[in-house]
Amino acid sequence: MHTADSYADPTRYAKINYITGGVLIWFHVQAAAALFSWSWFNVLTAMFLYWVAVGLGISMGYHRLHTHRGFKTYKWFEYFLAACGTLTLEGGPIFWVATHRLHHQYSDQPEDPHTPRVSGFWAHMGWVMFGDAGHSDTARMSRYAPDLGRDPFYRWLNSWHWVPLTVSGFVLLAIGGWSLVNWALFLRVVVGLHATWLINSATHMWGSRRFPTKDDSKNTWWAAIITFGEGWHNNHHAHPTSARHGLTWYEFDPTWLSLKVLRAIGLVWDVKVARISEAPAEDVAA
Repeated sequence: MHTADSYADPTRYAKINYITGGVLIWFHVQAAAALFSWSWFNVLTAMFLYWVAVGLGISMGYHRLHTHRGFKTYKWFEYFLAACGTLTLEGGPIFWVATHRLHHQYSDQPEDPHTPRVSGFWAHMGWVMFGDAGHSDTARMSRYAPDLGRDPFYRWLNSWHWVPLTVSGFVLLAIGGWSLVNWALFLRVVVGLHATWLINSATHMWGSRRFPTKDDSKNTWWAAIITFGEGWHNNHHAHPTSARHGLTWYEFDPTWLSLKVLRAIGLVWDVKVARISEAPAEDVAA
């Protein structure tokens, strides 16, 4: 049984990630500037890239495929989803997968990289700004994601995860100038970061619990809306390998709906789907 003192480790805040913090401040300033250059083209481009980065890259790719292997697909499509994931500024696939697998292994225990039992701020973004930076430490993070670490493409993409986002920035600049960059890169990335971080913080603090898991995971409907279905977090912790997170018709899960379409056309197969009547399989994280 862990006590409050188990989480009150002052060394958590001892190391400040100055580069990460500086980049986050920069992105938030540019995101605010976007609000002064509104246009339908800027908004629609940002929304499309938000879906590509968060919907395809994080929800379908990094999370349901690369971390939990909830379905199978062609290697080229797997690589494509990983590249989309780098457009979120959330690190490369090996770092993201390793961190999330540790989260499942130690969910809401002191070893959890981002449990809100430390604090809501820590779970949301404190762990990124003050935690142990490992975004580009491919060798160390590969120990927790050896399946990806054995792949040369994933090792390269993890070490150079900032390249696709940077290239996309120059493309946007050439197409629509700084107003488009501010919307479709800076504002889009900032909204995506906070949406994803809410899964780490809010869905372990507020919502309902269908399954009696060993952690504090909850189903949070409004978080599901902005993350393409990731907010059904209690469902997910109960059945980590299930590619479907919204387990009833009223639990909106756009990523699951997309996977149904991709399965119908043969792009994905062996899709794992949990049922409400099934006992939790929370010990299976990958």
